[in-house]
Amino acid sequence: MIAYVDTSALLPTLIVEPATEAVYEFLGGDDVELLVSDFAAAEVASALSRLVRMALLTEADAYARLADFDAWRAGMTRPAEIHPADVRLAGAYVRRFDLGLRAPDALHVAVARRLDAALVTRDRRVATAAKELGVAVEMPASA
Repeated sequence: MIAYVDTSALLPTLIVEPATEAVYEFLGGDDVELLVSDFAAAEVASALSRLVRMALLTEADAYARLADFDAWRAGMTRPAEIHPADVRLAGAYVRRFDLGLRAPDALHVAVARRLDAALVTRDRRVATAAKELGVAVEMPASA
């Protein structure tokens, strides 16, 4: 299976939460080819930066987690390029008000669709919208 991983599924690998074990299990599967975009990586860094600003994580800890993420990404995933057509399609998706998608989430759905990859997400709203748009979805579930 080819799987495009969005930010909501990447963060539990860096911040312990109830879904962490399920996400690790899914991402470590032998039959899964993982794709991660530079955009998703930027969102990961943004989320850690937010935790630093909120004094929930030290800068040193955030840098260490980002280094681990970068090493994992380089060794275990393939890059998913963002194309101008993905941005245009994401724009069309956010104009579908019934979907309730924010632009970043719509971009992840658009990339997964173009790559004919399952979207790996922990966000139920994004999963519902992706399914509505004909994109396969995988949601690693916490126990």
